[in-house]
Amino acid sequence: MTGFRYLPATDEDRKAMLDEIGIADEDELYTDVPEKIRFHGTLNVEKALSEPELIRLLSGLALKNRTTEQYPSFLGAGVYDHYIPSVVDSVISRGEFYTAYTPYQAEVSQGELQAIFEFQTLICELTGMDAANSSMYDGSTALAEAALLSAGSTRRKKIIVSETVHPQYREVLHTYAEGRKLKVVTIPSADGVTDVTRLNREIDADTACVIVQYPNFYGQIERLRDIEEAVHQHKGVKFVVSSDPLALGILTPPGAFDADIVVGDCQPLGITESFGGPHCGYFAVKKNLIHKIPGRLVGETVDEQGQRGYVLTLQAREQHIRRDKATSNICSNQALNALASSVAMVAFGKQGIRELAAQNIQKAHYAAGQLRQKGFTVLYEDSFFNEFVIDLGQSASSVNEKLMRQGFIGGFDLGRRVPEMAGRMLIAVTEMRTKDEIDQFVHALEVIVDAR
Repeated sequence: MTGFRYLPATDEDRKAMLDEIGIADEDELYTDVPEKIRFHGTLNVEKALSEPELIRLLSGLALKNRTTEQYPSFLGAGVYDHYIPSVVDSVISRGEFYTAYTPYQAEVSQGELQAIFEFQTLICELTGMDAANSSMYDGSTALAEAALLSAGSTRRKKIIVSETVHPQYREVLHTYAEGRKLKVVTIPSADGVTDVTRLNREIDADTACVIVQYPNFYGQIERLRDIEEAVHQHKGVKFVVSSDPLALGILTPPGAFDADIVVGDCQPLGITESFGGPHCGYFAVKKNLIHKIPGRLVGETVDEQGQRGYVLTLQAREQHIRRDKATSNICSNQALNALASSVAMVAFGKQGIRELAAQNIQKAHYAAGQLRQKGFTVLYEDSFFNEFVIDLGQSASSVNEKLMRQGFIGGFDLGRRVPEMAGRMLIAVTEMRTKDEIDQFVHALEVIVDAR
C-alpha cells in the first residue's frame, strides 16, 4: 500500500462496510428513494483514466496556460505578480498548518491561534486601526461585510460607494445588499478619483456608510482627508476604506484619516495569483466596533500558572445558533492564506515592506513616463501607486492578444468592466518587473499600436 498517494477502498473493504451495517449490497442504501425516480443505465461520461493517463492529460492542459513564471506580467486589477519569499511556502506546507481547518478547540490549537493573533497584529500595524479579525474570504466579501456591519450598527439602509471601487467588489456588495434590502448608491468619479462634491450632496440621514478604495481601481490615490471630512460631518455615518496592504507600507494608513473600518485583500503579501484565488481578506475596525466585527478574534492571555496562551476572544455565536439574527454569514476564515501573508510580512519586516512599496511606485512611474515619451496618453495625474490608465485608441483586448504573441501579459482591458472606458488599458508595474522588461514592453506596445 505504500505506493499509493491515498488508500483506495477495495472490494473487500466495501463488503466489510456493508456487513457492518447489515445489508447485502449498495442498492439497499437507496431503498428510501422511490424506484421510479432512480437512475438506471450507464452515465454518459468518459471512461475512467489510469493515474498516469490522467496526469498526462491534466499536465497537457496546464501547459496551455501562460503564467507569470513564463511571461512578464503587466496585469493587475486586483491580482498581482509580487515577490514571495521562499520561506512562505516552507512554513505553510508544514502539516500542522497545512491541514488545520479552524481552531474550534482553542485549548489545543495554540500554534494556529498564535499565527492568527500575529496576523491580526500585523494588519493593525499596517492600517493604523485598533483591532483586526482573523481574516475574511477575500477583499470583495470583506468590503460587503463592512457595509453590512455599518448598516446593522447604524440601523440605516443607504450604502454609498465610489465608482472608483473595483467593479467586482461593487458587484459583490450589490449581491449582499439585496438580501438585506439595502440601497446602494454609486458616486461618479472625477479625473479618476471620487467626486467629493457629488458625495457631499448624496450623504443624508439614512446613510450608513461611505466606501472608497485606496489606491482605487484606477491606481489613483484617493484624497482621504477630504472624503473623511465630508463623511464625518454627518453624525453616525461610517467611513469604510478598502486598501491594498502593500501600498500601506508607504502611504499614510486609513486609520490616520479617522476611518471607521478598513478592509482589503492580502494577496499582494505572500499569496500567489493562482489564476484568481483563493485569497485572504482582512477586516480592521476602531475599538468601538470590535463587538460587531464579523468572524472571530483571537486574543492573548495567561493561564492559571501565568503562562502565555491564546483564546478565541470574540465570536458572534448568532452565526451558528440564531441564524436569523446573524450580523454576518462568515463562519470560517482563510487561516492558511492569512498565515502566508503573516510569514511574508515578517520576512520583509517594516523596512522591507516600505522598500517593496517604494519600488512599486518608482517602477510604475518610470513605465508611465516612458509611455508618455512614446506618445501615449496617460490618464489622470501622477498620484498613483503601481497602476495607471493609458488610452490606446483601439481595442485593448486586441492589443493584449498581440502582446501575448510578443511574450508579454498585457494590462487589464477596462472596457470589459466599464463600457465608457473602451480602448483604455489599466497597466500594473510591480517590484518584479525589471527595467529591461519595462522598456521591452513599452517598445512592443508602441509597435503594435502604430501598426494598426
